[in-house]
This record gives sequence, C-alpha cells and structure tokens, in this order.
Amino acid sequence: MTTRYRFILFYIMLSLAWACTRLPSIAATPAAKPLSGFPASFQEWRMTSQNRFNEEVINVLKPTDYLSRSYERANVKQRVSLYIGYHDGGKESGEIHSPKNCLPGSGWQQLSTERIDLKEPLGKISLVKAVYQKGDSRELFMYWFQVQDKTLSDEYSLKLAGITNSIFHGRKDAAFVRVSVPFEADEHEATAAGTGFIRDIFPLIREFLPA
Repeated sequence: MTTRYRFILFYIMLSLAWACTRLPSIAATPAAKPLSGFPASFQEWRMTSQNRFNEEVINVLKPTDYLSRSYERANVKQRVSLYIGYHDGGKESGEIHSPKNCLPGSGWQQLSTERIDLKEPLGKISLVKAVYQKGDSRELFMYWFQVQDKTLSDEYSLKLAGITNSIFHGRKDAAFVRVSVPFEADEHEATAAGTGFIRDIFPLIREFLPA
C-alpha cells in the first residue's frame, strides 16, 4: 500500500469515525449460534482436543464467544488447529487483535506472508497465508477477518468495515478465524491441508456467525 493511499484512507476513516460519534450507542449483535455447538466431526475431520483459555488470556482478547480446537483428518496424521473469536460489538467486547502483533509478541518469527483468495460456491474467501518459525518449529497460519458475510485479509479493511457498518447498519460485530498447520519440511503439503480444512469448515462458520 503506497504512502499516498494510506494518507487518503486515513482521512476517510477519520471522517467516518467522526460520523460514528454522532450516532446513538450501538447494541451488541448476537451470534447466530453459540460456538460451543460447532461440530466435533465433519467431512473427514475429527476433533482431537479443545482448549479453554484462562482468565488472563480472556481479558486480553475479550471475545464475546470463542472456539479453540485441534482436528485431524481420518487416516492422515495431519493436525490442524482452529481458532474462531467472535466480537459482538457491545460494550464488553474487545477489538480483534492482529496476528501481526500477537505472533511476534509470543516469540514467532515471520518467514513469509501473502494474501490469497479461495473461490468457493458460497463466495470468495480472502485470507492471509503466513509461515512463522519459533525455535525449530515451523507453522503455517491462514487467517481472515469476517464482517457479516464478507471475508477480509487486512486490518485497514476491517477498520473501514467496522466504521461503515456502524453508520449504515448500526452494528460493530466482527469475527477472526485462524487455521494453523505445523510442518517440518513440506510447506505445500501443509498448505493443501490448511486450504482443504478451510473449504470444509467455511459453510459451517457461516451458520454460526451473523450475516
């Protein structure tokens, strides 16, 4: 993104943010379904573990609802981790934390990153594909932000969507979806596992998040 474009976008967002201050307070938007009801098995995937965060982590992330699980595909020892954090836009809901800040802060070093689009019958999934390393461990992260039925791959679009939704729809809800795949040498195999998992879960995610 060029400096000129950032400058223009900044003033657009500043103007829209000012407009938001002129609106009445915005109520929380409930999820379509609690994430606790997300399927433990679907397609060829089976849940192998589920994590619950401690109070300290919850106070930092401040999701309204969240899901943190690991899945494996039948007959393939490929572990895939899934995190979904839903923020309903209410007073108790925090802002979504960008992995660009959180992962390096946890000791992960970014090796590569790119934005990609996955074309699906339900629509395009715009996401970030990034490889990080921590010690001798390498992991593929594929993530996106979701506002209503739109998938976003950058923080500027997320901010802009939040402001415009506040003005035109009276809501500020958003979700963060992250899929991670540990690997040793074959990044292409990890990418295939991650994209396959995303294609399988995307219709399910749309059932749980508000449109």
